[in-house]
Amino acid sequence: MDFTSEHGLDDGVIEREFTLGEIPGTLWTPGSTPAPLILMAHNNGLPKGAARLVARARQCAAHGYAVATIDAAGCGDRPRSAADEHVRAELRRAMQAGEPVDEIFESLVGPLVEQAVPDWQTTLDALLGLPEIGGPVGYSGWTALGVRLTVVEPRIAAAGFFAGGYVPRAQREEAGQVTIPLLFLLQWDDEGNPRQRALDLFDAFGTKEKTLHANLGGHTGTPWFEVEDGNRFFDRHLK
Repeated sequence: MDFTSEHGLDDGVIEREFTLGEIPGTLWTPGSTPAPLILMAHNNGLPKGAARLVARARQCAAHGYAVATIDAAGCGDRPRSAADEHVRAELRRAMQAGEPVDEIFESLVGPLVEQAVPDWQTTLDALLGLPEIGGPVGYSGWTALGVRLTVVEPRIAAAGFFAGGYVPRAQREEAGQVTIPLLFLLQWDDEGNPRQRALDLFDAFGTKEKTLHANLGGHTGTPWFEVEDGNRFFDRHLK
């Protein structure tokens, strides 16, 4: 893991860019270390520098967590294959035409999840070797990736999922294997995420400790207080 830049932020938080082979990432660490780690993932290929993700990460770091995000394979600024670009173009066309898009999402998001999991595990291996990170580990963000990652990665002790975004059939079938404490955030009027599908997914999670927070509003309207509530959720399970 090579750190390429370092910036001091408010509340003693340090923000560092890093590369790990072909994986670019950002790590935020609080003033007091070693700190528990939260892996923070974005939806469907958005860059690691997406403003909403960075704001959440900085707030969590100020609360006392080390927070890491990466551009996994096919995400953010990482190169995409010609096949990926074709699927994305077909998705844009179908959405503009008002056509069904579930099967297109399936062919796009499913491979993204499969490609992203190894990159996140490689990153986790490297992060847990740093003296400023003491574990345990939480996950926050993209539901489709989070389901797969928490099923295959025993080092993750608690997770917060954002219900927006398509969840492939494979991950819906795996939901019963998610057995760690879970906080599930749902935007009640999310135009791209059918409400009943999200509620069915919540019901399918196998954990006995799961909480659903539903708020009125569209896809990007999650209230900021949910970030603060998320910190309290992680406090109960990671500290």
